Amino acid sequence: MRRVAVIGAGMTRFVRRAKETGKELSFEAARMALDSCGMEFKDIQAVAEGTAPDAFDGVHMKGEYLSNGSGGVGRPYTRSYVGGGTGVFCGIHGWWHIASGMFDTCLVVGEEKMSSCHPHPQGAFLTIFDSFTERQLGPNLIWIFALEMNRYMTRHRIKKEDIALVSVKNHRNALDHPSAQLGMKITVEDVLNSEVLAYPVQRLDISPTSDGAAALVLASEEIARKYTDTPVFIDGVGWCLDTAYWTDRDLYYPLYVEMAARMAYKMARIDNPRREIDFAEPYDPFDYKELHHMEGLMLCGKGEAPILTREGVTQRDGDLPTCPSGGALGVGNPIAATGVMKLCELFWQLRGEAGKRQIKKEARTGVAQAWGDLMQVGTVVVMRRGD
Repeated sequence: MRRVAVIGAGMTRFVRRAKETGKELSFEAARMALDSCGMEFKDIQAVAEGTAPDAFDGVHMKGEYLSNGSGGVGRPYTRSYVGGGTGVFCGIHGWWHIASGMFDTCLVVGEEKMSSCHPHPQGAFLTIFDSFTERQLGPNLIWIFALEMNRYMTRHRIKKEDIALVSVKNHRNALDHPSAQLGMKITVEDVLNSEVLAYPVQRLDISPTSDGAAALVLASEEIARKYTDTPVFIDGVGWCLDTAYWTDRDLYYPLYVEMAARMAYKMARIDNPRREIDFAEPYDPFDYKELHHMEGLMLCGKGEAPILTREGVTQRDGDLPTCPSGGALGVGNPIAATGVMKLCELFWQLRGEAGKRQIKKEARTGVAQAWGDLMQVGTVVVMRRGD
């Protein structure tokens, strides 16, 4: 397989209700990514777009609908969708276009316009539950994530205060992100005193619903060297799907994330992720999920992520900066766009272009991860600086 580089990145602001259509959001992000590397749409040979349920935009076959905005018309274009894991998987989707030798350039676009779904995008998920064994109980996603959070806390005797530290960190980090929806200074007490939605999940434990888009320009190494002296390479990719029968699993640990990570680390020749990875952008739609995913990514032992967080290891100036972007909690969570935003953050951090968000330590290797559906999808990408 050929080595694949990222040479450009761009993203719109993430907001609660965008005035732009999904097509326009896709176009804006794509245009910014192309401008950042001096390319035009005519230089792109294929387009890989990721976007979550059609129900969000209210358009059947949303991938085809969005293709006008993301530059997909008149060239090879495909849409990927694996629930909340879509954004990072979309980067993998673009990667194999080039790694296979089929194309030299590929534009990767992640888009989500959740505000079109009334009365609330949560309703789009009511039919994902098994119609015989679960749907009659009337569950929703917050309900089952509350079960998972409770199981994680109980298994490792984790205090809610330690989980709230993730929300405090990521909302504060997002203050330095120009595209952030919810950057703000909050305290652990603010999190603990926020509205209880489904115990132990509270309002400030959850990322906001958002509209937005993000994009990357991928190229073969030969083409990348023509456009930039500082390419960032995708050196490892992995993905894994667990069963939809989540009631049959012990939810305290995301084994499917570990399996996806092992696939990516093997490709990137990483034997000890805790020592060889400089920073991470795990998916954090809930604050406990950052901790859960750090452990699934093997960046620490099981039950150790809250300790690292409490000791400041995951701060931007810590030994393992985690979600320096502000994550889904602070930047916002337009599902498919969020994963691509995390890939953008790896690109900017590895090139030293993250501005106020730039981590203190020298960064050569970063990992991004996303998660979704019925707590069953794991998608992982490892990137390295190209010098």
